[in-house]
Amino acid sequence: MSIPESQLEVWSHQGSVIQSAQTYDALRGALNDSASPYYAKDFTIFLQGSYGNDTNVYRDSDVDVVIRLNQTYYADTSALSPDAKSNYNRAFTLATYSYNDFKGDVLVWLQKRFGAAVTLGKKAIDVKGEGNRRDADVLVCAKHRRYRTGSNGVDSQYDEGIVFWTSDGSEIINFPKQHSENCTQKHQNTSQRFKRLVRVYKNMRNRMIDDGYLAKGIAPSYFVEGMLWNVPTDNFVQSYGDSFVSTFNWVSNSDKTKLACANNLHWLVRDNLPVCWSTNSFDTYLAATRRYWNDWNS
Repeated sequence: MSIPESQLEVWSHQGSVIQSAQTYDALRGALNDSASPYYAKDFTIFLQGSYGNDTNVYRDSDVDVVIRLNQTYYADTSALSPDAKSNYNRAFTLATYSYNDFKGDVLVWLQKRFGAAVTLGKKAIDVKGEGNRRDADVLVCAKHRRYRTGSNGVDSQYDEGIVFWTSDGSEIINFPKQHSENCTQKHQNTSQRFKRLVRVYKNMRNRMIDDGYLAKGIAPSYFVEGMLWNVPTDNFVQSYGDSFVSTFNWVSNSDKTKLACANNLHWLVRDNLPVCWSTNSFDTYLAATRRYWNDWNS
């Protein structure tokens, strides 16, 4: 049996909008306070994740807020030629205010504003919700440049993203702006169907976890969204049932090694990389989803 259209339609609905907006406003106000120790620095605050991309569902809890240091950047110059690397090195000036300085100042400030509600997590600063304010993760990061082959090392031939370090010292580089722009374009190209179907997949995954078909953590929302971004536009049709079958079968029959994250700058399925979906988790998710679809009400 398949999951009825009425259930898929319910799963397509967006989750809390008002509370997430109130949470973001509260965090942005606190982070942008002129009394903060970093206020004179050049920084930007923005939303990322499900709330930032309008793919949040009712089970989504944390609001992901990013505060990015703009005046200091880190770079990947591995694609540059020897001459281009020399150009880059000659032009490079060591920053006087580092990522660690910035993160330390943000942490101290948030603790001053929210007290015991603030704890330091592996990737982000966790701010526990209160009243109408939901739980939030504040990701402190800096600008990152990934120079392209052909750059002379001092031009603008690079992809700009963010970089941060986890509590164990692992470097994470990602490209949230490109992810958001590409997902918005996909949504427009599919007659506003892409983000609705992402929410169907996410709600279905949550039910699969509840019903014992899938372990928590196997299919993060970021990777599910990225998986669907790869599917050609004509697979997103009017009914949710037909769209689900068409998109799922396309993914199942695709070469997973050629799937990209929605930012189109990282591969989606690779092992031992923090920004990629592991092969085993990807395969486990697809098998569990197929079984859940076929077992519905059986």
